[in-house]
Amino acid sequence: MGLLRIRTTVDERPGRLASLAAALAERGGNILGLSVHPDLDGTVDEFVADIPAGAESVRQALESAGGRRVLVVPATAHELTDEPTRALLLASRLRSAPWRLPELLADLLRADDARWVYGESVRDLPDPTCLVVPVAPRRAVRVRRAELPFTLTEAARAASFVRLAQPPADPTGGERRVTLARGEEVVVRPLTSIYREAVRDLHDRCSPETRRFRYFTAMPSLPPRVFDRLCDRGRGRSLVAGHDGQVVALASLMFTPDPGIAEMAFLVEDGWQGLGLGKELARMLVREARDLGYAEVRASLLSDNARMRRLLLSLGATLGYTEDPGVVEGRLAVGAMERV
Repeated sequence: MGLLRIRTTVDERPGRLASLAAALAERGGNILGLSVHPDLDGTVDEFVADIPAGAESVRQALESAGGRRVLVVPATAHELTDEPTRALLLASRLRSAPWRLPELLADLLRADDARWVYGESVRDLPDPTCLVVPVAPRRAVRVRRAELPFTLTEAARAASFVRLAQPPADPTGGERRVTLARGEEVVVRPLTSIYREAVRDLHDRCSPETRRFRYFTAMPSLPPRVFDRLCDRGRGRSLVAGHDGQVVALASLMFTPDPGIAEMAFLVEDGWQGLGLGKELARMLVREARDLGYAEVRASLLSDNARMRRLLLSLGATLGYTEDPGVVEGRLAVGAMERV
């Protein structure tokens, strides 16, 4: 039949990709391109393949190999270009002509249509073939693609691409100031080893319930290895919020083995809860995840942690139960969060 673009969702288990590749090989397929996208209920594997079999035959073969929601559409030789090179060329064009953002965004995502939308919510629409990419408060680009639903990875790519058309952020020197609901100002900085004692003191001042919500156990003391792991920039990014010489909150974004996914967690001193500090730290972590190229941020929380549940919902996360009935997982698509 020729070139096909094939997309299928699979469970996150070892050997699934090999099974799909073997199924295509049995149909005479030669895989010319492959990308992997994390998604809400598994991993989306996308192939560009030269294959003599028909679309229906390919679909059946992949479903037998464990694929779900298999989509097979015609492809062209143009889709065999090196994706990083293509993205860099589009980025160069955007820098020289930022007013062409919708057109170039459509090209990046191989979409059918893209146009500005104003004066309405810029959150994702329920239609998976429509992606709303925030640009500024109450301004966005709406992108449509009829045949292939957008993935979280594509949403993250789009969000990163849009940043090229925006003014550069104000330099912060690694320090950000946040004014809270009662008027107090806290200073947020990257976590480093110099905060070891201050973080230990924060941990000691927190109530057993606050520590239980953070660690799923009261954890009477913070093990040195946990602090060292939080400081390790090869494993993630962590922030501390300080006021009057004390650290009053700790927020962490940790990398995971799952492609495109990071996890975030918080410890906020009891007297500083309910003032908006956790939400501000969460927004900073999600922006950090976006800048690092992640597609999704997840957070695990105990089911009775109502404050964390409200925080995640306010950011636009979806909540779902895990195999442990006492644990809830929040999932936030990085590219879909409103720009603020």
